Amino acid sequence: MFAALVTTLMALAASPAAAGATPDDLKVPRYDHVFVIIEENKEYEQVMSPDSAPNLARLAQTYGTAAQFYSENHPSEANYVALLGGDTIGIHDDDAYYCKPGPSTDPYCAGSKGATYTDHTAYTPHLGDQLNAAGGSWKGYYESLPEPGSLAVVAGDPSATDGTKTAALYASKHSGFINFASVQNDPRRASHIVDFNQLNSDIAGNRLPNFALIVPNQCNEMHGLFGKDIPQDCSFSNIPGLIRRGDAHAAAIVEQLQGTRAWKSKKENVAIIITFDEGNGSTRLGCCGVTPGAASNFGGGHIPTIVITNHGPRGLKDDTPYSHYSMLRTFEDAFGLPQYLGHAAETENGVRPMAPLFAVVPGK
Repeated sequence: MFAALVTTLMALAASPAAAGATPDDLKVPRYDHVFVIIEENKEYEQVMSPDSAPNLARLAQTYGTAAQFYSENHPSEANYVALLGGDTIGIHDDDAYYCKPGPSTDPYCAGSKGATYTDHTAYTPHLGDQLNAAGGSWKGYYESLPEPGSLAVVAGDPSATDGTKTAALYASKHSGFINFASVQNDPRRASHIVDFNQLNSDIAGNRLPNFALIVPNQCNEMHGLFGKDIPQDCSFSNIPGLIRRGDAHAAAIVEQLQGTRAWKSKKENVAIIITFDEGNGSTRLGCCGVTPGAASNFGGGHIPTIVITNHGPRGLKDDTPYSHYSMLRTFEDAFGLPQYLGHAAETENGVRPMAPLFAVVPGK
């Protein structure tokens, strides 16, 4: 196991710079592990305060924050796809990943007759495909996923005694990976699309992949749910409660990851990112690869993004404008991948790597 990991990391480190790399891209050091925790539907000013989210505020102050970070779209789904593949593929709703344009009686394809409706499956590469080709590893960890590799659209907790028994705790609109045809058709999908039990096992066994997307369920990611007997701090209308619950949950995941051998290593570079899919829907603010006025990709709001690295800067507030496309580009740089996907390649539209936040500081 260890020898295979060393071989993988050596292959990644030896990869050439991506075509179109700028001097800023070349400043991004190689990373052994990148973990992205995604929260839901909150604007920067709602969260980045010790009064509302004390743990996130502490992590931002201790490590680093991208203070001008923007999403691509409303509502959620397209932003996950954009982060992983560099494009929203025209999605501007939360319909199921298998939906296609045209009349449909499927309850999860409600908007399919719309004039600007698009196929919700992406036939383009994603970051996981790039890592596969480079000999790297990736997983999507989804809390409350019914089973490994599940193609469920939504799922509750069958053992629950409260209102989450049948509620949409897991929602594929917050998966991202499942929107890609290469994942849907992957014979090894069950080893890539897994639940939090597997996350806990991989942490305990020091078997974490090079890249991980970590998505809490809708009670724990600040999204919230409607329904009878839903826990009070999971109620969609209880914004302060949702933020406090999500804040504590995200901090617990960070603490787990910081307890790993990789994090404590003097030789391995590890990054933990806490970001959001979009803002609260009140604005269409965007930057860096978005297309104002488009049916999708028009800008999804100013969102919190915290970058926590084991050997990087401390107390850094980076005011450079970034987007999920910038984040994807940074990961491609950090893993030494030879291509920027989709809008991540658009240097001319302001997409640049998050180099200051990922820098390795001597002595750290």
